[in-house]
Amino acid sequence: MKNSILSLLVLVFCISCNTKDKKDIALAAANEQKEKPQTKKPNIIFLLADDMGYGELGSYGQKVIKTPFLDSLASVGMRFTDFYAGTSVCSPSRAVLMTGLHTGHVCIRGNKGEYPNKYDRVPLKKSEKTIGEMLQQFGYQTAMIGKWHLGVPEDVSTWAKGRGFNYAVQEQWGEDAKGNEIDERVHWVNNNQDSIFYNYNNYSCLDEFRTNFALDYLDKKDASNPFFLYMSYRTPHAHEFFLSKNNLYNDKIEEWPEIERRHAARITMLDAQIKRLFNKLKAIGELENTLIIFSSDNGPTNENHHDYTFFNSSGNLNGYKRDVYEGGVRVPMIAYWKGKIKGGTTSNHPSTFYDVMPTLAEVAAAKVPNKTDGISFLPELFGKKQTKHNFLYWEIQEGKSVKGYKQATRFGNWKAVRYKDNYHTELYNLDKDLFEKEDVSAKHPEIVAKANKILKEQSVPIAHYPFSGGVFKK
Repeated sequence: MKNSILSLLVLVFCISCNTKDKKDIALAAANEQKEKPQTKKPNIIFLLADDMGYGELGSYGQKVIKTPFLDSLASVGMRFTDFYAGTSVCSPSRAVLMTGLHTGHVCIRGNKGEYPNKYDRVPLKKSEKTIGEMLQQFGYQTAMIGKWHLGVPEDVSTWAKGRGFNYAVQEQWGEDAKGNEIDERVHWVNNNQDSIFYNYNNYSCLDEFRTNFALDYLDKKDASNPFFLYMSYRTPHAHEFFLSKNNLYNDKIEEWPEIERRHAARITMLDAQIKRLFNKLKAIGELENTLIIFSSDNGPTNENHHDYTFFNSSGNLNGYKRDVYEGGVRVPMIAYWKGKIKGGTTSNHPSTFYDVMPTLAEVAAAKVPNKTDGISFLPELFGKKQTKHNFLYWEIQEGKSVKGYKQATRFGNWKAVRYKDNYHTELYNLDKDLFEKEDVSAKHPEIVAKANKILKEQSVPIAHYPFSGGVFKK
């Protein structure tokens, strides 16, 4: 009997001790949770070059132009070999990037479109939500610095500040609401709250001027909330007053035309500006929590007396800006995220601008606001199983003639290209013919039929671009 009473007392004591221990552990865990700061969502920086070709970085085969920082970034990040712009010219490509819709669905298909009484720029529809608007809804501070190219000068609600960016510094051109010509060297801060004139005599290049705004923004932002910074640079777009006056490559003055020396110099200086931005992230303790992506809005330019073949800017790919051959749409892409992306890796996953919105949505635990054509490539960045596209699609309308309407699609290693002035679908096997030299359409009518089905179905007609929807008969 005594033994039974003793056993019962011991059991009660043990239960009470266990209960007390559990309470103590739970209390300690709660206190630790209170003391431990909540993990902030990842910051995101998207760096966009203007008209940089596939072959203009050392990490993509460039032999002459020096890009040491971006090359080092590729060596510690992931380099994509099969990444594509939205299309082959500025406005529609950037529209694809911002909305997650390909050029058969987004409302901007060329730098200008047709109106009843004019041929002019077309702004994004308000229903086409931007990455900035998406991330704002999920707690992000958003900033856009540089070239917007998705609005009209007379309506500031179409500018970056009105399309999801808390802080916006952008150039603008054309005529304002009063019919006055806008000087594109003027940079508008938060629409018309302030304007700052870019005087190239005071800076090594336009992108130094723009990077200064970014550094200032990083100093003043709210450190407790994540940020999205869209840096839209101007290099190496060939505009005369944006060409810097500097001493880079002076040893080549006798060998190179001056336009080519400056072209190379500006790319090297862009590389230096991106390094400044990177170092700033380190200095303010934000680097480890920041995904950085670098790319270009389309293939290399061949304008303003610059010869895109001089430095092999397309990396031997066929075509350049405004072409839908590989040289016009395949662009460099480097992704870096310290401790998250395995350094020195190369991906041949075919991906494109309209994949960026769903990727950033997954990074930010956000919901994509549009019915996107994209697929997140975050699994690829993390070395996990990646879902692939059934096909990629591009179109472009340049000018009022049918000659300016071009379409292309890639599915697997097949690439179909259709220039509407010849009413013929070209077909290339990129696995065997990356440089698109041999049109094999006559040998594969069934593949051409599949391509034509994609080209016809993916182009939704839109009034500003009368050839949208496809032109399959004369």
